Amino acid sequence: MTDPGRLPLLFLDVDGPLIPFGAENGRYPSFATGHVPAAAANPLVSRLDPAHGKKLAALPCAIVWATTWMQDANECLAPLLGLAPLPVLTWPEPSSLDERDERAGLHWKTRALVTYAAGRPFVWVDDEIRDADRAWVAAHHQGPALLHRVDARVGLTEDDYTAVGAWLRRRSTQADGGEHRPV
Repeated sequence: MTDPGRLPLLFLDVDGPLIPFGAENGRYPSFATGHVPAAAANPLVSRLDPAHGKKLAALPCAIVWATTWMQDANECLAPLLGLAPLPVLTWPEPSSLDERDERAGLHWKTRALVTYAAGRPFVWVDDEIRDADRAWVAAHHQGPALLHRVDARVGLTEDDYTAVGAWLRRRSTQADGGEHRPV
């Protein structure tokens, strides 16, 4: 069995990748939320496809919530996905860098993800990733990274799982971590 501390990380956003929004027709599939009381508090949770849980669990990585849902992701979404509680990335307090980063087009999550990863290979799955984030990660992260942008209108698809899974499998079989540039 692979040591979970050595697996690549998967930083997972919620709104967009797991809960789609912004479709032109405004129609989304709806899924039962069962008996998870926290789920009833947010009407968008019915858009969460429970099948994502098995697909995520099958990936060779350690998943970390990277979302403004924070601990609510564990209380509300993890049970619907059939996942155990996951680590939650804690966002830093606003700093003087935020305004400069925003002007440069850098996402507010980027620095925190690289700090948390501390050189460990990672995938970031989000609907707001931009070229500035890729360039910053390439310049500041010592390990391999895949910044995978998801279409928020449809959320994670089979093609997304295929791409992310292939990248993770290459990392989990390479002793030296492989490539060092984000894709």
